[in-house]
Amino acid sequence: MNTIISPTSTASSTTPPIEKDSLLQTSRIEELDYLKCLFVLLMVAFHLAYFADGYPLLKQWVYTFHMPGFLLISGYLMRVDRPLWQFSRTLLWLAVPYLVLESSYIVLSSFLPVRDGIDHLTVSSFADKFFVHPLGPYWYLHTLMLCGIGYFIIWQQKGCNTISRLILLGFYLAGLSFVQLVAWDVSLYFLLGIIIRQSKLTFLQVFRPSWLAFIALLWLGCYPETFHKGSLGGLVTVYLVISAALAVFPHLLQCIKKAALFLGRNSLALFLFSPIFTMVCKIFIPYLTFDSSRMLFLTLSLPLCILGALAVCKALDALHLSPWLFGRKKALT
Repeated sequence: MNTIISPTSTASSTTPPIEKDSLLQTSRIEELDYLKCLFVLLMVAFHLAYFADGYPLLKQWVYTFHMPGFLLISGYLMRVDRPLWQFSRTLLWLAVPYLVLESSYIVLSSFLPVRDGIDHLTVSSFADKFFVHPLGPYWYLHTLMLCGIGYFIIWQQKGCNTISRLILLGFYLAGLSFVQLVAWDVSLYFLLGIIIRQSKLTFLQVFRPSWLAFIALLWLGCYPETFHKGSLGGLVTVYLVISAALAVFPHLLQCIKKAALFLGRNSLALFLFSPIFTMVCKIFIPYLTFDSSRMLFLTLSLPLCILGALAVCKALDALHLSPWLFGRKKALT
């Protein structure tokens, strides 16, 4: 895909949780970095099980849009106009973090209190979780790699027009869903991102900021049956959340905007390493039972998860391990 900077953008690039590579757009769009920050903070917050379990309906609503939003941005930004070697290089630097962190998460889940963990670790149970049913948040990398491979291969078919390619890609994603390699309701958003890209419209021409989106979200919130990402209500919710967030963006204090853009640029780090600290934060629970709202737990735990993930990146840089995990000299950008 060609680099696209929206007329209303302030020129900074983005990538979904996955950062700067030849497969993904290389000029940054600040609005997308801001959206990635919002989505990744929500992801971390609702991976804090003690907090999330206290707000089941709110969790269901957030799950309607935060990871679909990531997949939508991923599909929009992924580039398939590159040579095979560049595509392969990008896949490699998606696969390496997945290999290291998903493997570690599977092993740890066999003896740590992890939701949907493995009671008895065997070669077959490990293979099932690693190749078919990923544990933890790393399913995103699994889905992105599988969707990206199909996107790249189908877009090399020079005899097909854009509509035919999109139909073929839809069949491919439906096939992956049928064999339970990806969830159809999330891969759909990857496809929608591609459709936006191939329409030649910019992201910010499709997703327009509007304060009225907040009113529409309040109205939809009265109908919990819409809290499903695979439903029409889910699609509308994703659009409205992005529209409402974009309306807020120009009015952020400069210091908040700067922090949000930094976290958005480095959402991969938060995505990869925050699960370590969501487990660590469970030590706070016995001391905070007096707070029935669980907001004190969130206030303590969320910054710890963010700062901890960034600290891991700094440690990787200091140990000269970042090139082996990310394919670049520095983990943070």
